[in-house]
Formats: sequence, structure tokens, C-alpha cells
Amino acid sequence: MASNISTNRKLARIYLTIVLILSTVGFFIFLSASLGLAGTNFSGFIKIGLKQFIILIIGGGVMLVTANIPYKVWRKYALPLLIISILGTLLVFVPQLSLEAGGARRWISLGGFSFQPAEILKLGLVFYYGAWLSRSKTKVANFKDGILPLIILLGLAGIILISQPDTGTFLVIASALTAQFLVAGGQWKHILLLGLMGLIGLSGLVLYKPYLKDRIVTFMDPTADELGSAYQINQSLIAIGSGGIAGRGFGQSLQKFNFLPQPSGDSIFAVAGEEFGFIGTVIILMLFLALAITGLKISDKAPDVFGRLTVVGLVILIITQSFANMGAMLGLIPLTGEPLIFISQGGSAILFALSASGIILSIARNKKKLAKT
Repeated sequence: MASNISTNRKLARIYLTIVLILSTVGFFIFLSASLGLAGTNFSGFIKIGLKQFIILIIGGGVMLVTANIPYKVWRKYALPLLIISILGTLLVFVPQLSLEAGGARRWISLGGFSFQPAEILKLGLVFYYGAWLSRSKTKVANFKDGILPLIILLGLAGIILISQPDTGTFLVIASALTAQFLVAGGQWKHILLLGLMGLIGLSGLVLYKPYLKDRIVTFMDPTADELGSAYQINQSLIAIGSGGIAGRGFGQSLQKFNFLPQPSGDSIFAVAGEEFGFIGTVIILMLFLALAITGLKISDKAPDVFGRLTVVGLVILIITQSFANMGAMLGLIPLTGEPLIFISQGGSAILFALSASGIILSIARNKKKLAKT
């Protein structure tokens, strides 16, 4: 028992170290990328950098708090948390509260601050489905107790998110909940059924949602509309390609100035590729892989089913979203609009990732005191 506790704490230290490295490296990449937005406005650059730094500090505080909350609290209050997260996400459809950008309503604006409630929805769904599966135990293989609740939860999340629209976040959530289902003992035939339903649903969306159709066409042929729907991916590939093996050097990206859309947001991986080259992008990729491997090891040694499923869900949320960003910038998958966790601009995503990391650390350290089973 003592050996297991020692191993868990070692894994927790490794996981925390990777998170701190990604956050620190990401902050400096963000500062460089922000020059593309601030231009010659030095005061604007300082303001952007200071805001990101404050978000990271607040996120670190949130991570410290969640790391010291007994993880079974999340199981006890899984249903209320899910309801709150759903209601919070629905607030984006209230005109007086919502903030629209790029034709999407994904943000709530209150008192001069804006945040994306879908990040809270991610946590609510992972907690609730993890709690459901941990109660079902051997019944997970049954259609009624395993895959049906998953279909219902994904259907509910899909209606809310795709209406915003935010297809990328929905796919990330679908990946996390599906991973929880498999780890809990779900059957592959049910996964195939879910995959078929998803394929049919996405095909329908591509036909009726022009922006999705444009992304698919752009992915299949990036040269089809180089100044229109394919502009971002072409500029991204130019940036990454010009970085070569070792890159132009920190702060030396040219594409971030008036070429790359959202250089400190969706396109930040392209800025990193241009400045740090193949070597730098591989290091970033390896850091995320190390985070995933360490997180999954923590899940394997979790003290109970709920802990294991919660870690799996949170790790897959972080990794899927990050790989979706990198894959899109490399032209390996269609553009998703997902930020690069720990690196891209976006307070909501950073706060989600750091709070989720705190929960993972809590499970790794087996913080069970004060929690009722």
C-alpha cells in the first residue's frame, strides 16, 4: 500500500512538472505571437501579456484548490454540477448576456469579463458520466446502462453546442465520454453503433452547415480557395514550413504580422513552428504525449472506478483538444477552431485545463479525506 502511494505521488509530481513546463513555455510563445496583434503598439502588447499572466496565476490558484478537494466530492455532486453546467451553457443564447464573435455565440459577457461556459460543460459531463458508469459497474455492457446514457448525453451536448455553433468542442467531449465508456467495459459493437450515428449526423451537418462544408472542402483541397476558406491553413503551412529544422528564432516569426489569422489563438502552433522549427514542434508534441501517458498511468492506479474514469475523461479532453489544434495547423485534419491548451490565448480554456489538472492531481494523491463514498 505504501508503495502504491509513493508511486502515485511520483506520478503526480511528474504530471505537475509537465503542466508547469507547458504553461511556462506556452506563455513565452504567446508573448511572441501577441506581437502580431499588438504590432507597434507597445502598451497594447504589455496589456495583452499582463492579462495572460494574470489568467495563468489565477489558474494556478484554481489548480491548487482543486488538487486539495477530495475527489469523491465531484461524484457526490455530479448531477447538480451537470445541471448547472448545462444551464450556464444555455446562457449564450440570451442576447443580453452573450457575446458574438466570428458568427458564433460561445461566450458570456459579465461586467467587462467574458468566458466560455462550454468549458464548464466539459467538466459536468465527465463527472456525471463517470459517476453513472461507476454505479453501473458490470451493467455497462448492457445497451440500457452503458451506451444509451452516452447517446442521450451526447445528444444533449450536441444540440447545445452545435447551435452556437461549436462543433469542435462537441467532438472533443464525444471523444472523452467515449473513452470513459470503453475503459468502464463498454462493448465495441456499441461503439461502432455510436460511430455510425455520429457519421450520419456529421454528414447531415456538413450538408446544412456551410462553414462545415467549407472546412471539409478546404481539408481535401487546400488550394481550392487560397484567399478565402483555405487562407488560414495555407498561411499556417507557410509559417511551419519556413521554420525548417531549427526555426527562425524566438520572436522572429514573420507570418504572425498581418498573415496568420489569430496568431495568439488558433494559429499559435504555426507561430511556434516558424520560430522553433521541426525540433521545437516535436518537443511540444512530446510534452503533450508525456502528459497523456502520465495521466493515463494515474488513472490506472486510481483508488476506485470513479477516480479512474474521471482521470481518463479529463486527460482525453485536454489531449484531444490540443492534438486537434496541432493537427489542423499541419493540415492533417479539418480546422476545428480549438485552442492549444496551456499555450493559446483564452482564459476559459486555460482555467479549465488547470482546474482539470488539479482534479487529476487530487486523484493521484488519493485525497479521500472529508469525502463520503
